[in-house]
Amino acid sequence: MSQTVKEVLDFVKDNDVKFVKLTFCDSFGNIKNISIIADELPNAFEKGVSFEAYSVGGFVDPEESDLLLYPEASTIQLLPWRPQHGSVVRFFCKIRRTDGRDFDGDGRGLLARAQTVLAQKGLSCQIGSDCEFYLFKTDAEGMPTLNPHDRAGYLDVAPIDRGENVRRDICLTLERMGIKPISSHHERGPGQNEICFKVNDALMAADDLITFKTVVRAVATMNGLHASFMPKPLKSEIGSGLHVNLSLLKDGANLFEPALLSSTAEAESFVAGILARAREMAVFLNPTINSYERLENNEEIEAYNKIAWSYSNGRQLIRIKRDGMAKMQLRSADPSCNPYIAYALLLFAGAEGIENKLKLADEANIQDLSAADCLPEDLMSAIESAKNSEFIARYIPKKTLDKFFEFKSAEYKSYSLSKDKDEFAHELYFHRI
Repeated sequence: MSQTVKEVLDFVKDNDVKFVKLTFCDSFGNIKNISIIADELPNAFEKGVSFEAYSVGGFVDPEESDLLLYPEASTIQLLPWRPQHGSVVRFFCKIRRTDGRDFDGDGRGLLARAQTVLAQKGLSCQIGSDCEFYLFKTDAEGMPTLNPHDRAGYLDVAPIDRGENVRRDICLTLERMGIKPISSHHERGPGQNEICFKVNDALMAADDLITFKTVVRAVATMNGLHASFMPKPLKSEIGSGLHVNLSLLKDGANLFEPALLSSTAEAESFVAGILARAREMAVFLNPTINSYERLENNEEIEAYNKIAWSYSNGRQLIRIKRDGMAKMQLRSADPSCNPYIAYALLLFAGAEGIENKLKLADEANIQDLSAADCLPEDLMSAIESAKNSEFIARYIPKKTLDKFFEFKSAEYKSYSLSKDKDEFAHELYFHRI
């Protein structure tokens, strides 16, 4: 929905909006926001709202100046779970320096640039997500426990599935915010759920995912529960993934529609480009220590760590789905990622594959794949793969990369030195992701 600033200000006045949330992501995918009084919104559009950028993980050094948030008028959204009188709206924001330059560490800006690269080739990409999460009970003081909301399994129904009403409330709230769920169901883990939603323009799809996570947490809290997007919150249970569905469009036609991928050269090269850069991108698609517990090569659990593709084998990195709307589904990512950076790198890699006319290897048998055909085994290996990548360095600014690697390396070092590694990971991720 395209909105001018005047239309937005009229909407705010007509709907008794009192508070405005200015939302953005830090480098690691953590959702951040500043709330302002609605009367300050015209000034925010014109001059931005400053924040201490050095206090946001991965942004700038302490000696650098503050950054400014500029609300994007087209992203205005009423928050349905807040009071109708004295309403609250949310905007996603551009991040700029005080001299007016765009902040080069802004993941949302990076994704916009990736869209431009594809557009220059006459292509666009639509993205939809299938996102998994766990629901946990809370204690008498409202603090999260590791006790799952239920003991149901895959596609179970109520009353065994106790998440049915929670998912219903999430889907209805998403619809009120303009996000269209496709399906929802109980997943395989106890207390684990999945909601899938429709494809959207790549930038809006990343916004949708941030909105989705916010809605899930809000609805869970209203139901006395804790929602966790931690990749593997329960060591003995299946982890939570973020399956990224991509459709490549040219002149309005979906290039994944033909019966065989090889009949569309651009679609084939797009997939080949992503596979070629999979190890280098891993730290941005799976950015936590806990991510690699989910990706462990366990024959009993779908690992998605094999750098290969298939039409039917769901345990490989990429699956080409031809049921319903044809698409490429990346199965390795998890909900702890920054979707703006993750989606941008996928688009850049796909565009590079098209530029270089990469050919896709034959569909592989998973038993024939070696360790060299797998994603990195842990966070430190993933950091090293990205550090040595000219592809990553080409698209993500050096200062942003240096800060990212510094933070993530320190995280891994602390984990390595910890006596109780499971407890360390739980404390670091369970409450935040």
